[in-house]
Amino acid sequence: MKEYPPVEDHGIIGNLQTAALISRDGTLDWFCAPRFDSPSIFAGLLDRQRGGFFRITPDGVRYVSKQLYLPDTPMLITRFISADGVGEITDFMPVAGEQVTDRHRIVRIIKVVRGSMRFRAECRPRFNYGRETHEMERHPDGSVFRAASMSLTLHTTRAPGRLIPEENIRNENGDLIAFTDLHEGQTGAIVLETAAPGGPQAFPFQEIQAMFEQTRDYWRRWLDRSHYTGRWREMVERSAITLKLMTYAPTGAMIAAPTAGLPEKIGGTRNWDYRYTWVRDTSFSVHALLGLGFTDEAHRYVDWIDERVRRAGDNHVPLKIMYRVDGTSDLHEETLDHLEGYRGSAPVRIGNGAAEQLQLDIHGDALYAMYFADRHGIRAPHQVWLSTVRLVDWLCRNWDQPDAGIWESRHHPRDYTHSRVMSWVAFDRAVRLAERHGRPGEIARWVEQRNAVYNQIMERGYHRERRSFVQSYGGEVVDAALLMMPMVGFVAPNDPIWQSTLRTIEDDLVSDSLVYRYDPTHAPDGLPGDEGTFNMCTFWYVEALAEAGRLDDARLTFEKMLTFSNHLGLFGEEIAPTGEQLGNFPQAFSHLALINTALALNRLLDESRR
Repeated sequence: MKEYPPVEDHGIIGNLQTAALISRDGTLDWFCAPRFDSPSIFAGLLDRQRGGFFRITPDGVRYVSKQLYLPDTPMLITRFISADGVGEITDFMPVAGEQVTDRHRIVRIIKVVRGSMRFRAECRPRFNYGRETHEMERHPDGSVFRAASMSLTLHTTRAPGRLIPEENIRNENGDLIAFTDLHEGQTGAIVLETAAPGGPQAFPFQEIQAMFEQTRDYWRRWLDRSHYTGRWREMVERSAITLKLMTYAPTGAMIAAPTAGLPEKIGGTRNWDYRYTWVRDTSFSVHALLGLGFTDEAHRYVDWIDERVRRAGDNHVPLKIMYRVDGTSDLHEETLDHLEGYRGSAPVRIGNGAAEQLQLDIHGDALYAMYFADRHGIRAPHQVWLSTVRLVDWLCRNWDQPDAGIWESRHHPRDYTHSRVMSWVAFDRAVRLAERHGRPGEIARWVEQRNAVYNQIMERGYHRERRSFVQSYGGEVVDAALLMMPMVGFVAPNDPIWQSTLRTIEDDLVSDSLVYRYDPTHAPDGLPGDEGTFNMCTFWYVEALAEAGRLDDARLTFEKMLTFSNHLGLFGEEIAPTGEQLGNFPQAFSHLALINTALALNRLLDESRR
């Protein structure tokens, strides 16, 4: 097994159609093109040798590396500090825009700010998840790596001399190894480009500088639209930028994470592909971005949800739980057995078999987002409302059946309390929307179904001996999805039955402020092993504490949680007992929950002062 940098030692850059991860030692070891969900070109996170990477790092000296973002942007600066000099690499991707394109650039500016430094560059692409061989063609101004499915072009820059002298370049079985010596004040750049129309070129450095300034200005103008001025502003804004990076501009779809196959436990088998768009995530994003003032993005997400609702309702079928960024739903799951997996965590999976599951809660997520957007002036068009009516009518006939639940259990279906709660939300918000605007719908039937769901949850979802709501009917265990009950208005946060439920969740699932989704030992999910605490659930717990009036506990728990982010303010999906990040990285769910929790907690703290 090869040496892997910890997943949390990475930053993300992107151009709103795809993204790349770069570690603190200057290694680009995750990049898929032309889209987030396309096959990888670099996947060193999953297999250092077979996955491929592109590293630029000091050669022959001991150094300390530091990493930061250029303020208010996702442009990543990696600094190398040695006794002989200080060097920097600035990595960014020029924004691709809303037109679908196969051409994407990664710009890597190399600079020495003190003394001198020799850099070693290794470009080892492995196309199509390492399943295709490639050849390298050398040109005067760069190289082209050609595989059966695509090509990757490496451009250089014009400086007073060549950035990389010809004698410092070698071809190692189709991979590029090169060296360059830079002295104080000298700067150069390497540009990787997919689907380049011509051969490699030496860019004038003024053109590189123009790309830098255009990218910087785009992100700063975008962030200036945020009206959030509350506590934890830096973390909130970094989360907003990260979520924007995971948005596919041509359709407005937000992926759950830019990576695939990263484990929920080192050496475990819970290694999923998250490069797709979940209805649930997109619903939560509407709340987060409207709360910050990003109305354009919220409009795009609502449009995306509306289109999914329209297609499902018109066909009288339930919503799919996830889709590709182009809106299609073919997510056939397969394993990449030739890759060893992150730190030996196999199998590596691409595609996602959970896409075919029945998860009833997402209908509540969709209506919850639609209602929240409506309150902010984003009203569903007439045709979308008619499709919504048909979808709610489908739910009237189908809500009372077992499903896979929010945690996508691959065990047998159950009657999950959370799924029932969100079905109640779907009926409740549909009634409110119809009454608010006088729109057609079987309101009496919806009210009847809403009441039936409510009564059933109270009768079968509440365990009287434990004095707690439970994960599923007939069981005794709790899960963290119950934390959403007061958030969606099903139960008042000061209701004694909720207060006792919160205490049970604390007893069973909370470990030093961090929250597990559930206990797979007592609630089998069809998979071996266990996992870490779930970041989103910890943020939900903070909000539940705050709404229950425990503001001091909520604030301390939130502050503790922020210490588990990486050096750039990024979160994965889970936290291991050792404190390291687990799961795909960075995770939209985590950053959405951070924003929503910060908004709620900041509001409640302000209210308590007044």
